Amino acid sequence: MIKSLDDSGWFVPIERENVGNLLNERKIIRSSRAQFNNQSGEGQDNLLPPLLYAGVILEGGIVSYDANVITGGAGLRYFGVGGSSSYRQDRVTVYLRAVSASNGKILKTVYTSKTILSQQLDGGMFQFVKYKRLLEIETGFTYNEPSEIAVTEAIEKAVMSLIIEGIDSELWLPLEPRKMAESPVKEYKKEKELLAKTDIFGKRIDNRRGIMTVQAGTASLLYQGDYPNPLLKTGLDLGVQVNPTPAFGLAFNYGLSALSTKKFYASKVSYFDFTASYRFFPYDQFTPYLEGGLGLLTENVASRFDYSSPIYSKVHVGGGFEVLVNDATGIRFSADYNYLFNDRLDLVEQGRYNDFFWRGNIGVNFYFGRKVEGARKFETEKLKDTGF
Repeated sequence: MIKSLDDSGWFVPIERENVGNLLNERKIIRSSRAQFNNQSGEGQDNLLPPLLYAGVILEGGIVSYDANVITGGAGLRYFGVGGSSSYRQDRVTVYLRAVSASNGKILKTVYTSKTILSQQLDGGMFQFVKYKRLLEIETGFTYNEPSEIAVTEAIEKAVMSLIIEGIDSELWLPLEPRKMAESPVKEYKKEKELLAKTDIFGKRIDNRRGIMTVQAGTASLLYQGDYPNPLLKTGLDLGVQVNPTPAFGLAFNYGLSALSTKKFYASKVSYFDFTASYRFFPYDQFTPYLEGGLGLLTENVASRFDYSSPIYSKVHVGGGFEVLVNDATGIRFSADYNYLFNDRLDLVEQGRYNDFFWRGNIGVNFYFGRKVEGARKFETEKLKDTGF
């Protein structure tokens, strides 16, 4: 801590841990000077300059060391030959506060954390090379990040956080105001804004999706009816979605595609769907979801004598996943099962089951509007003063 304060250039550390030794040494100096003056008859000043006093007292320490915060690994072995790897992540947390020496007021408080990573890699072979001859080979290594380095980095981060927090609160000011715009200050403020929205694992704890969504993508349909040899046909899908909560969405979609087989059946179709969806991890960048709803399908029969466009009602259910590129854009992949309420889609009624089709979608979601309030069940208040 003392080295970090001295290296920062913002503080002048003074000795208080062994102040008794310092006072004794000053007594020895005064005594030696007085004895010298008596012997030499010279009237030199025996007084020493006064000790520096502290305007700010820094208190704190290591408040926690959490082991095995994250653990994991992987391995593969085939016919006695293989290897494996594992890792473990610990976390050390440092607490630092500045106290006014004049009135005892706590001026500023910061917390910082640093992860400590341990990794292990090993491999080996265990095989019979010939009758009654067994070959066994093992090798590997382990890397453990020194805890002392992690603690030092956490303390240095705490000192830097305390300086910048003090500047923001006007407890102290830089000699040149332009230094307020330098990159360390900007990066720290950006980290602090992001920290209030993330948990200890770096995951966002706030909702990042807007209340309205415009959807655009492809619609690939695979016919499953009374004719054999279905073909996959790709078309267009457009939609608008409302997100009343971070996890739920209600969408209206229009699609234009085709249902076709290799020889006997081909028809262009359009559909209108009302869909409800549920996101399993609405605050994460990657979230799988389930969806289902009702819809209408129109078909134009491929015949020069029949230009009618019957309307068929259907139900659909499926799922997929979405990956957020940023807070305003997401890429989605989904597939669903569409079951018609009658068996007349291909003008042939045969078998016990109605006509149906599979649908696959690849598209982009564009989010806009205000973000629906919501957050993970996490104690965000504890992280607001954290520097890292």
